Amino acid sequence: MLPDEARQLLSSEGLALLDRIGGYGSASDVLRISTALRREGHPPDLIAAVLTQARLRQRAAAKFGPFADRMLFTEAGLEQATRLPVAALHAGRYRSAGLTRIGDLGCGIGGDAMAMAAIDLEVVAVDRDEVTAAFAAYNLAPFEGAEVRIGSAEETDLSGIDGVFLDPARRTAGHGGTSRLGPDDWSPSLGFAFGLGDRVPTGVKLAPGMDRELIPDGAEAEWVTIDGDTVELAVWFGALARPGVTRSAVVQSGGATARIDAPADTEDPEPRELGRYLHEPAGSVIRGRLIGDVARRLDAGLVHPGIAYLTGDRPSPDPLAASFEIREVLPLDERGVARTLRSLDIGTLEIKKRGVDIDPAQFRKRLGLRGPGQATLVLTRLGSRRVAIRADRLAPAAAQ
Repeated sequence: MLPDEARQLLSSEGLALLDRIGGYGSASDVLRISTALRREGHPPDLIAAVLTQARLRQRAAAKFGPFADRMLFTEAGLEQATRLPVAALHAGRYRSAGLTRIGDLGCGIGGDAMAMAAIDLEVVAVDRDEVTAAFAAYNLAPFEGAEVRIGSAEETDLSGIDGVFLDPARRTAGHGGTSRLGPDDWSPSLGFAFGLGDRVPTGVKLAPGMDRELIPDGAEAEWVTIDGDTVELAVWFGALARPGVTRSAVVQSGGATARIDAPADTEDPEPRELGRYLHEPAGSVIRGRLIGDVARRLDAGLVHPGIAYLTGDRPSPDPLAASFEIREVLPLDERGVARTLRSLDIGTLEIKKRGVDIDPAQFRKRLGLRGPGQATLVLTRLGSRRVAIRADRLAPAAAQ
């Protein structure tokens, strides 16, 4: 969005139109709304900006819930914005460390700054993009302790700042994952971001697949999974890093939160024979290489060396691992699996796989299932065999 378009949107006319039209559900709705607004004499550029913003607000509900209806977004800002529950975790860490005035360097549309300001932390939110900073200022307007500045992270005066948060943006677009990015492929660079940790308590939000070799010694690396989606790696320095903890995994699911902390990567458990349950550790547990700690909690072992499935005789009591009750183990033969599932009237099938080169979507399609039943099929290895494990996923409450 260009600055002139943003100014139109931020006008009283633009904000009133945005609140008036609310959301829309289809291309025909867009045409209907656009036609009506043109007939009222509103400028085409303003109509386009309002419709775009209404669409972004609808998308933003997944991250910000009902707060999205009173916020402004850019495409890039929404894509990179921290989900509200995770932003609350960030803010809580700063408060727990006794920090009161935080510099959010590269604040984007202000999601993390909002979470900090909401618990009465003072925030200096900085972004180099004029439009993004303007939208952040709008989003932070309800909070007296929040200030927004236009500028770069590298040039921000940190006088009076006792804690820093950075969410570096990828300079190179189009990467499917971040593990191939080097320390200079970010803005600001990881060298700058991590270097701040030597001067002031600092948190750096990164993609969860970032190369682990880039994590500095002595920092706390925390991976976060929300409702099955591993959303970030946060690296904490100084007072924000907890003593004796360098690896951490946080999992939120269905309103429950669980975490596991460790002084270092933990060794994987030994493989064992299948028990009553199969467990799938959360992505943050796997990324943090903390499977061994979860296995000890569950008295479980690996299904197969190098494959991140666990097995044991009791279900997981928390969302650090999803549990499946094993019903039978079938050879990984497509026709045989199809016959078994059809005989059970299975029509809804969740397919999970590790250690086998199979496309679950294509595999499901070829099975041609019909029926009212549902099941989970885990495609993996047991020793030298490729197997299909039919199981029932346990709901979190049932696993407690």
